[in-house]
Amino acid sequence: MIQLEQLTWKVSGRTILEGVTVAIPANTYAVLMGSTGCGKTTLLEILCGLRQPTSGRVLLDGVDVTDLEPRERGIGYVPQDLALFPGLRVREQIGFAPKLRGMAPDELNQRVNRLAEQFGIAHLLNRLPDMLSGGEKQRVALARALAAQPKLLLLDEPLSALDESMRAEAVTLLQRVQQEHSLTVLHVTHSSSEAAALGTLHLRMVAGRLEVESKG
Repeated sequence: MIQLEQLTWKVSGRTILEGVTVAIPANTYAVLMGSTGCGKTTLLEILCGLRQPTSGRVLLDGVDVTDLEPRERGIGYVPQDLALFPGLRVREQIGFAPKLRGMAPDELNQRVNRLAEQFGIAHLLNRLPDMLSGGEKQRVALARALAAQPKLLLLDEPLSALDESMRAEAVTLLQRVQQEHSLTVLHVTHSSSEAAALGTLHLRMVAGRLEVESKG
């Protein structure tokens, strides 16, 4: 469960987020919409610990994580540009976080292979990012985000780089991933059709505040 309490973020005299308060139940697929520059990405970055709020609290499953390092929060994050490491092969991309945490090589190899099979990218494990298509990069980024077995997955416009013919398949993949991994998902998008297909909870950012639009 995600709880945001009076979350505010200001920079250079501007208030980007103001008193954001919301509760997102566990195992919910929440979608967040709003105009460009309204603070959606900032909110995700505060949630995963890449930015510190000016004031307010972030609670995950009732635990205050506002001051915790990103790696201590149990969150998977897929930024809009996917942020794949240019010098690492797909196998290394997926195994990056578990390896950093000291996972034994045999267990690490099993986890990487299992995720690669699930995402249909087992045949790509030895490729570098510049050898992948947009859809393949998206799958690698999702597998990497899930490799540390997070409870919460944050997605910043993960389908924006895909053409229309690939989006329906990607939507189905995200639905399956959320259910199979019992994830709470917060998915930022500009696409109303994407939001309608995926979201069981619909949120909108307006003038730095968060509004609950509907539950599916």
